[in-house]
Amino acid sequence: MPFQLRPLAAAMLLAIGAPASAQTQAAAAEALMQPVIITASRSNIEVDKAPQTVVVIEKEDIARQLSISTNSSDVLSNLLPSYTPSRGKMNGSGETLRGRTPLILIDGVPQSNPVRPTGREAHTIDYSMVERIEIVQGPNAINGLGATGGTINIITRSPEKGSFNQSLDVQVTAPTTDVNSDVLGYKTTYRADGRGDKLEYLFSLGYEDQGLYLDGAGRPIGVDVTQGDLMDSRSYDVLAKIGYRPGDKQKLQFSVNRYRIKSKANYVGVAGNRTLGIPSTSVEGTPPGTPAWNDVWTASASYNHYDLLGMELSAMAFRQEFEGLFGADNSATFQDVTIAPRGKLYDQSRSVAKKYGSKVGLTKDGLFAGRAKLTVGFDTLVDEGKQDMYGTGRTFVPQSKYTNLSLFAQGEYKVIDTVTVHAGVRRENADLKVDTYRTLAAYNNTLVEGGKIKFNETLANAGIVFTPVDGISLYASYSEGFGLPDIGRTLRSINTPGQSIASLRSLEPILTDGVEFGARARKGNWEMDASWYRSDSDYGARVVSNNGVFAMAREKTRLEGVDASVAYRFNAAQRASLSYAHTKGRYDSDANGSLDAKLDGLNVAPDRLLASWTANWTDKLSSFVQVQHAFSQTFDDPAKAFSGYTLADATLSYKLPKGDVRIGVANLFDKSYITYYSQSALVEPARYFAGRGRTVTLGYAVRF
Repeated sequence: MPFQLRPLAAAMLLAIGAPASAQTQAAAAEALMQPVIITASRSNIEVDKAPQTVVVIEKEDIARQLSISTNSSDVLSNLLPSYTPSRGKMNGSGETLRGRTPLILIDGVPQSNPVRPTGREAHTIDYSMVERIEIVQGPNAINGLGATGGTINIITRSPEKGSFNQSLDVQVTAPTTDVNSDVLGYKTTYRADGRGDKLEYLFSLGYEDQGLYLDGAGRPIGVDVTQGDLMDSRSYDVLAKIGYRPGDKQKLQFSVNRYRIKSKANYVGVAGNRTLGIPSTSVEGTPPGTPAWNDVWTASASYNHYDLLGMELSAMAFRQEFEGLFGADNSATFQDVTIAPRGKLYDQSRSVAKKYGSKVGLTKDGLFAGRAKLTVGFDTLVDEGKQDMYGTGRTFVPQSKYTNLSLFAQGEYKVIDTVTVHAGVRRENADLKVDTYRTLAAYNNTLVEGGKIKFNETLANAGIVFTPVDGISLYASYSEGFGLPDIGRTLRSINTPGQSIASLRSLEPILTDGVEFGARARKGNWEMDASWYRSDSDYGARVVSNNGVFAMAREKTRLEGVDASVAYRFNAAQRASLSYAHTKGRYDSDANGSLDAKLDGLNVAPDRLLASWTANWTDKLSSFVQVQHAFSQTFDDPAKAFSGYTLADATLSYKLPKGDVRIGVANLFDKSYITYYSQSALVEPARYFAGRGRTVTLGYAVRF
């Protein structure tokens, strides 16, 4: 057994004899009896009745992960083996779910920008504001554009019972070597909420100041000035919600979330050496230009009627404004000799997008003698965006407007008591309008004629769930996904005169066909899940790096893999779990119809094994240990070979007479390693980043 896995094995053996109080047992039993509803399904399906793999990350799981790392990508990758290991940066390009891009939602509001994806979609909210996360894996179109890899629905905190509740959470993070003020991180969250018979409200404010990161050898980790970095940054989040219940069967709610993260710009990067295994590092200095930032407003208004003539109505209107600034660079792409001598021009790009729309659904249960349920609805979306050069005001990606109206129907029917079939259809009616523009000098100042492209698609899904005995289900599903290629990458790189928007085949949508076969079991103290999946796209999108500049390649692609997990509850207070994901991706490199090449680390995750053990030793003392192993992997480019690594983390919390104190240790054994992205996504000395070394987080939370 590898040395890194021995502490977890010992901990699991100790768990068998751990005591559990009557109060803890009762709470655990009650939680197990409650069915978990997936709102991202649009038809409020229960997790154990879904015809595909569904994962729910609860508030307690999120809190434990935030004691280890406040990076939202870390939270997802630590709990989902099919999610790509986090880059640890502000930009998450290359972080995929089952090898394809997931659609990220906050309370149902899309965060992904279809016109110009920036890789910043995973950093639009502080996870301290989050109640739970629903993940529907695999391509689907039920929530519209973008879910070719699955859907990640982030549900924000809800007010708790009581007229006025307050909570305060503070924590400090430090490495275990070379501790000084430059390497410390601070985070605090304040929340006030209340809930009465009719009115409820919530206000939460979070602030974080992160210092310099060190790797397992005590070296400063390289800063990514251009793409943006979480290291050496400040962020804040403000969440406000107010709800009103005019009656027992109705609810009206308004919500707004403002999130901003910005680099402090205290460091510049020093390129590493891949051949010698020397990672990129950082030294004190002031990078050129304005520090990178993410600035996001997300607002929504929703109305629910739970018994409208025997049906359930859900309606929502939303708006999101996004601005992402990238750091300054003297990239060859940015050069223009009419502005400055070649190589002397530092500029930086800024992505600006705003979207607004609505979602309406009407569900009728109990049809056909109680055997059927039907949901119908319509969605609207308008997404406007552009990417400009922040320093010189030049157009990088022209102003574009995506408009969509979709109608959908989703139903389920219990054929017999042990067999339920699911089926649905969604009609996408959309168009993309692009202004006439000129590309940058690097692309010959090419004039591109604007125009409008229509995207009209009908997308279907079907599934079946067979439950031969209580607690055991077999399922199969087919689902079609709908996405757009990275419109911005295509538009900004046109260098051939006479091009028009209407003639660009590379702007055609990404249509993905997904199939999945799986089984789940809930018997006694055991929980087991396993599935095999495959998703195909005849005209897919592959991200490639050309001299550090990312571009899109439109090719036939196929992703297939296996997800499996097993969990055992020793008693009401002790639970251990093990999960594994294998993903294989191939593409047609020569357009002859055969899948002859491997997708690299910019497009697909490595095989991963995750293990965890949760223990509530008493009503006051609890612990958590997790181990993750990323298996080594080779690609068609030998330089992108991934060596693999094993990491372990642990937390311990204790209830005081007033409040809770906790300690979290990330990278428990201070492993020195290079991130998966830096090894296998691209070959670039400046971005040969090491992973973060051991850190200790001490936190205190109190309710009053």
